[in-house]
Amino acid sequence: MWTPVFLIFLLVFPTNLSTSLIVISTVFLILIYGCYPVKYLLRIFLFGLLLFTIFIFLAIQYPDKAPDRLGTWINRVENYFNPSLSKDGNYQIERAKIAIATGGITGLGVGKSVMKNFLPQSSSDFIYAIIVEEYGLIGGIMVILIYLLILFRITVILHHASSVYGKLLIIGSGLPVIIQALINIAVALNIFPVTGQTLPLLSSGGSAAWVTCMAFGIILSVSEERFNLEKLKQSKTSSNPLLIISEEK
Repeated sequence: MWTPVFLIFLLVFPTNLSTSLIVISTVFLILIYGCYPVKYLLRIFLFGLLLFTIFIFLAIQYPDKAPDRLGTWINRVENYFNPSLSKDGNYQIERAKIAIATGGITGLGVGKSVMKNFLPQSSSDFIYAIIVEEYGLIGGIMVILIYLLILFRITVILHHASSVYGKLLIIGSGLPVIIQALINIAVALNIFPVTGQTLPLLSSGGSAAWVTCMAFGIILSVSEERFNLEKLKQSKTSSNPLLIISEEK
């Protein structure tokens, strides 16, 4: 089972570290909910951590053969923990802070953002900062509450799913969307280092929006299946009084 998981992880890892970590974290969450033995998960986690440590060590020793994105990862982490190391390393974060501070409580108004002309990736990676600038603290809180509402509805559908496969399908489809949204918001608020994750359904982009909509469609299909089963059960019991008597007993 772990062979395709690590194969996909290795294919995504060299170009997008944050996405690969979200994928592997989702797999761990699915396995934890599916009662996979914790001791095996711990072994896999320690084995993966050992391989990652060896990879970083070899990449530092042989930088010519390392992925092109390695330097970007290191710079982002160093700039996050020690901003004084780089003069221009926190350009995006500083502009995002200015946009959030400028928004205040009610914001500047729709389309009246100033920092979107200076903040790189203002329509994707740092769109949350622009939302706060235009809609203020109220709009920023509303966006977070909307994602929490989606998480709540995912949890409700998960609780009422009729099969274990449906429950695992909901976890694998819904949680990555929420995790990605929280990471994007955390980056704009300077809680996490810059990752490059977009804000689902709000950031510009075609393929990301399609995949998110497909994930929601999968979740709704599980909910629809439960609704159809309940409807079929009601139709059978209403047509046969003996079934109603047996269920009452």
